[in-house]
Amino acid sequence: MDKEKILKDLENIVGKDFVSNKAEDLYIYSQDPGASLPRPVDFVVMPSTVGEIQNLVRSANEHKIPLVPLGGGLTLSGLVIPVKGGIVVDMKRMNKIIEINELSKYALIESGVTSGQLLSHLNENFPNLQPPVPDAPPSATIAGNVLIHGSGYLSQKYGDHGAMINGLEVVLPDGKVCKLGSCAVSKFWFARGPIPDLIGLFISSFGTMGIITKLSIQLFDKPKFREVVFGLLNDPKDIPNILLKITETGLAEDVLLGKQDKPDWMKGYVFVIAYVTGESQEEIDSHIKSFKRVYRKAKARYMKTPDRIRTAYLEKPIFAATAADFRKGGGFEYVGANMPLENIPEAYKRGAEISKKYGIIPTLGSRLIGGTHNIVMFFSYSFNRADPKDMENARNALHETNKLALELGGIPWKAELVGQQLILEKMDPNYKKLYNTIRSTLDPNRIMNPGNWEVNK
Repeated sequence: MDKEKILKDLENIVGKDFVSNKAEDLYIYSQDPGASLPRPVDFVVMPSTVGEIQNLVRSANEHKIPLVPLGGGLTLSGLVIPVKGGIVVDMKRMNKIIEINELSKYALIESGVTSGQLLSHLNENFPNLQPPVPDAPPSATIAGNVLIHGSGYLSQKYGDHGAMINGLEVVLPDGKVCKLGSCAVSKFWFARGPIPDLIGLFISSFGTMGIITKLSIQLFDKPKFREVVFGLLNDPKDIPNILLKITETGLAEDVLLGKQDKPDWMKGYVFVIAYVTGESQEEIDSHIKSFKRVYRKAKARYMKTPDRIRTAYLEKPIFAATAADFRKGGGFEYVGANMPLENIPEAYKRGAEISKKYGIIPTLGSRLIGGTHNIVMFFSYSFNRADPKDMENARNALHETNKLALELGGIPWKAELVGQQLILEKMDPNYKKLYNTIRSTLDPNRIMNPGNWEVNK
């Protein structure tokens, strides 16, 4: 690798101020807030146009050097830390909100736009509209969230946030620009069909198929009032029943569950939070009365939402990590797993056992996705980043939890490298073959985030 020539090429593409190979600049790109070990990064670049990205891709092919696209860098599981070195493509400068379509209800944005940025823009200029917002800090990018099947606000009603993509503009691994969705035919970015839907190739592929430059995300009407209804379950076995009863009402905007042994009064319980919305306080009060009856029939104890919990869970975006038991050193990671409802009680039981086995205070949660068709389960582990043994302990817990999720019929979400291999071991062989064929056809030089989703031939 001729690093001097590569550096000169990168400087010619994006300008000297927006490329670096200095150790002090590369340091933060060699790791993330999760438990993955740091990995070396050769360069970081910050493009500002589609044309610059095209030239970066062409240069990477010429030099046979990997490219790793990065949004907010908050996936926690090492997906944007180069496995084989190379160039991190930091998308933060591509942060334009191009269009808000009030009638067709979508936002056309560049891939560096953050959830906080879009939320603020809508609150100020289109107060009747709201975007899907992940359970993450406002610095998380919209693209980063939707492209990993992310979830959060509005997921119970409308599905995971990846399902809310109307269209994508992608720079493919050969440097060509491709539009996907209605924008491939129309000037409007309003839908994915009715043409063959290729958008799914770029969701949860972890940057191995190309670099997203623009996307259209669905927007929704914003209600005037929003409240949470809090309840406690004694036995995780009652989770499926209460969730079925909640969704049957059609009144819940979102539904969250959790189990945490801090504070002490929550120890041993599974809490249930249903979000209700309305156009008046009277409507909200009526919904709360309905949920009191639902909770009672489902063996849950309704209680007035504690102020701290109400404040935390009405915040938008919710910073889900506030529920974790942070240790000295500030490390935090979790296994997320999409799971069938019938195995959620067992997941809560055995997830808590794994936490205790590794000396970590149990902190588990789940969120409904599209009704009870799908649940995302979260098994959270905190650790001290300054203590290598503590980090290794967390990695062991994460690995054991990935195996548990697969055993219970789930699929680990945004899995780290080891988790990806566990998934691939169970995957239908022809699925793997098809994926590898598509990837090899698009990216014969294997420059796009190599090391992720590697199919062993």
